[in-house]
Amino acid sequence: MAYLNDNYLKLKAGYLFPEIGRRVKAFCDANPAAAQRLIRCGIGDVTEPLPLAVTAALHKAVDEMGARATFKGYGPEQGYDFLRAAIAKNDYRDHGIDVADDEIFVSDGSKCDCGNILDILGGKNKIAISDPVYPVYVDTNVMAGHTGEANEAGAYGKIVYLPCRPSNGFIPEPPKKHVDVIYLCSPNNPTGAAATREQLESWVKYALEHKSVILFDAAYEAYISEPGIPHSIYEIPGARECAIEFRSFSKNGGFTGTRCAFTVVPKSLNVQTKSGEVKPLHPLWNRRMTTKFNGVSYIIQRAAEALYSDDGKAQVRALIEHYMGNAKVLRAGARKAGLKVFGGVNAPYIWVRTPKGVTSWQIFDKILNEANVVITPGSGFGSKGEGFFRISAFNSRANAEEVARRLQELKW
Repeated sequence: MAYLNDNYLKLKAGYLFPEIGRRVKAFCDANPAAAQRLIRCGIGDVTEPLPLAVTAALHKAVDEMGARATFKGYGPEQGYDFLRAAIAKNDYRDHGIDVADDEIFVSDGSKCDCGNILDILGGKNKIAISDPVYPVYVDTNVMAGHTGEANEAGAYGKIVYLPCRPSNGFIPEPPKKHVDVIYLCSPNNPTGAAATREQLESWVKYALEHKSVILFDAAYEAYISEPGIPHSIYEIPGARECAIEFRSFSKNGGFTGTRCAFTVVPKSLNVQTKSGEVKPLHPLWNRRMTTKFNGVSYIIQRAAEALYSDDGKAQVRALIEHYMGNAKVLRAGARKAGLKVFGGVNAPYIWVRTPKGVTSWQIFDKILNEANVVITPGSGFGSKGEGFFRISAFNSRANAEEVARRLQELKW
């Protein structure tokens, strides 16, 4: 009989969002009338259509694929040169950040890359993960066998959890102990907090001193509105020697259903083997990509390139203004309902404290049953998320206004 990967048996009952889907389905099946007025503010999925520059590029690329002279078969696994060059120039070099075209690796999602990066990082690493934070970081390390078993609170052995609380602005401080791999997410999902330059400088300093690697998830960087907040870890001197950056077109360009993202692996980033030999990560990630991935389709990469056109940039700004307008409405509605509110300024997520004595899953059930609104329980993002819940601003303006009204009608 074949053997399975026993590490999967360590995983908790279910990944957060499928569990939310299960509960929402049960509610809708039992309450068909209420299901008709259900508004989803749980999963961070975009709702507005793709920018016109993108759809035009898609149509053009499809036509190219329909003609022998312009047809494309297998493309470069790392991404087409035209997109890698557009990313490196527009997102980095135009902002004074030193990133070469061939340090960009195009993929089908930063969620995928956050997990796939473990293919080239050893199992002996001490892993540090913010709490609360995007659950994929923890679950992929569990799957890879880098953790122990989970305790009753759901915390896994061998992981160093970095508490994110109101007292530190939901941005963790470097630990006193040594860790090898650090997951940082800024702007943070779920709290909406964005790290300041000083906070990132402290992390880069720690990583350089400890020869650690920072895995920096910047999927929401386009939503940063406050001046002085870094959009990239590479704005910090020394980060090229200690950090990998993940970015996505999902939340700025609406590519959640289209799938395109990229990861930056600097050539100057080194790690060590078991024997202590120093090796660069760039060629290893390149080898991983060329072995396990056939690349994002030509059609989609042309669509992503269109986001960097003048029209594409303007249309992305309009999308972000729409979603952040929703965030403003939802923040105001939650505050008028008497709730303590965080986030929603540099990210499309509002992080809300539950009423005293109410757990995050209890508030999930209350808001679902009484307001017919789906939110995300904070405990699904880590133990320090207990006592909070997340409201997503990815929605229509009418729905955001209606959710704000319903929250104020609830009896807390």
